[in-house]
Amino acid sequence: MLSVLGAAILHASWNAILKSGADRYWTMTALSIGMGAAAAVILPFTDAPSAAAWPYLIASVAIHLCYNLLLVRMYAHGDFAQTYPVARGSSPVLIALGAFALAGESLSPLKISGVCLVSGGIIALALENRHVNIRGVPTALMTGLSIAAYSLVDGIGVRLSGTPLGYSAWMFALWALAMTAIYVAQAGAHDLIRSQKAMLTNLGGGIVAGTGYTAVVWAMSLSPMGLVSALRETSVLFAAIIARLFLKERLSATRLTACVVIAAGAVLLA
Repeated sequence: MLSVLGAAILHASWNAILKSGADRYWTMTALSIGMGAAAAVILPFTDAPSAAAWPYLIASVAIHLCYNLLLVRMYAHGDFAQTYPVARGSSPVLIALGAFALAGESLSPLKISGVCLVSGGIIALALENRHVNIRGVPTALMTGLSIAAYSLVDGIGVRLSGTPLGYSAWMFALWALAMTAIYVAQAGAHDLIRSQKAMLTNLGGGIVAGTGYTAVVWAMSLSPMGLVSALRETSVLFAAIIARLFLKERLSATRLTACVVIAAGAVLLA
């Protein structure tokens, strides 16, 4: 599960890039292109997913597109330190319940306690001082629902695929093509090209994002989806640190306590 914790760090990092971007729609598109470029390099060296996995792969691409657009909207209406925890914290329990209903997975009482601690600690981060930007909460909750949806779809799809790396590579390649097509249809192809620094930063961020989620997909091919998801959502710990160091948001005692609760839940899940 160390790979999932590493993925959590990468996830918080690329979300911070998205939040700090002046044009988040373009940033999200550039991140997607970075993922697709890395996938295009990998595709010739991987097996294609089995036929049974393709409906899930296509559904994953569609859900990820909705997730991308929700992220852009979410960060336009709320602070990183609040909307990110709400979105990530609402998904582990949904995924655990969905995995039980759709894939027949079960979790021990100890691991259920871990899921609840992780989710509870994350939500506590968002509700710090009982001050939440109401405008950002509905979109954050919808984002959490999309996270649960694509996680369940990918968890089932990758197990049918026979090739976790091939499944991830095809998903990222199709995702990048679709996201780019949507952006070009709305803003025009000329608007895709920005400064060299912006291009390199966001393309690199896309590679980071793709690497992180590939580790998660691989982990879901081997372990219960609810467990993998809850460990992944410890990314809020790293998001809190990033928010303090790079986005200059404060790190209060309440926030630190919530982080300890999340860490305790992760220990129960390990």
